[in-house]
Amino acid sequence: MPLNRDDILRALETVKLPDGKSLPASGRLTDVVINDGKVIFAITIDPSEVNTLEGVRSSAEQIVKRLPGVTGVLVGLTADRAAGSAPAPTSGRTPGPTPMRSGPKNPPAATSNLTGIPGVKHIIAVASGKGGVGKSTTSCNLALGLAALGLKIGILDADIYGPSQPKLFGLRGKPFVTSERKMQPLERYGVKVMSIGFLVDEETAMIWRGPMVMSALTQMLREVAWGDLDVLVVDMPPGTGDAQLTMAQQTPLAGAVIVSTPQDLALLDARRGVAMFRKVNVPVLGVIENMANFCCPNCGHVSPIFGHGGARAEAEKTGVPFLGEIPLHMEIRETSDEGRPVVATTPDGPHSQAYLAIARKVWAALDSGAASKPAPRIVIE
Repeated sequence: MPLNRDDILRALETVKLPDGKSLPASGRLTDVVINDGKVIFAITIDPSEVNTLEGVRSSAEQIVKRLPGVTGVLVGLTADRAAGSAPAPTSGRTPGPTPMRSGPKNPPAATSNLTGIPGVKHIIAVASGKGGVGKSTTSCNLALGLAALGLKIGILDADIYGPSQPKLFGLRGKPFVTSERKMQPLERYGVKVMSIGFLVDEETAMIWRGPMVMSALTQMLREVAWGDLDVLVVDMPPGTGDAQLTMAQQTPLAGAVIVSTPQDLALLDARRGVAMFRKVNVPVLGVIENMANFCCPNCGHVSPIFGHGGARAEAEKTGVPFLGEIPLHMEIRETSDEGRPVVATTPDGPHSQAYLAIARKVWAALDSGAASKPAPRIVIE
């Protein structure tokens, strides 16, 4: 008999909160989603309850993992709405996705318990204020550039709605689970790779609301056998929403890299990205100008299709380092589409050298300690 929502709720009746209520009766459960044996749900909390209810989250996860037919579990804590305001689950079929509720206009200050990932020295986020600026391609080649420096590198594809790293690295298949109940990342070109794209079908639409995204991100960070890494590169989804906030609250980020194209619309969003990371006390390692210019392969004429120099000017204006520029070129596009990233396949070419120069600057900032800060107190206004 296939696994259903009622089976999950019955199992969770044994999980008790500090006030003695069972987890399903507490009204704190989000929708329970079941997809091909994978169970996903979150527990709503007040930010001040993070440490108190981590044990409840862990117990719920372990109990559901033991159920017949369960192949994976994603459980997270979320302050998406005030604790206790979620409706208590009722029996019936698994409900479809629901629109994400907006948070309060003035949410309370939250103090995060930022614990590192064992074996991982530095975690950096590669972000953009908007989509379509080549952030994932940049993340991939930046990770490969860092690996070319002799460093141990991993990359986490945190773009839940549009995972690109499996295609960029030319990887297929599902990660196996180790004896410690952790997922083993796939590896290519000397880089360890984890993506939601390994866990769902390529054509599956990820219609998840905020708590589901946060649960998935938390587990892909902390329940993966990363081993010893010098740098874990996180390819963030575009924008300044749940994923970025979850990363800042759950992980001690060593810094963020902002990717932008030169035109004004992209730069406006890049400025918001810089402001967001500053607001949560994450150092901005610098800005990269992607698609900086186009050199015609036939006549050699250079055309600034999206403008040129805008990201450098924006970096100077906002007081953050300018890391370098990457041209708009067919070789970068073709190798990316073929799963043969340019830094891995033509390391001596001019485009690879541009990525390598950026990687050296990023590593210099991390290695010198310039990007390190004590665990911040996250204040959301």
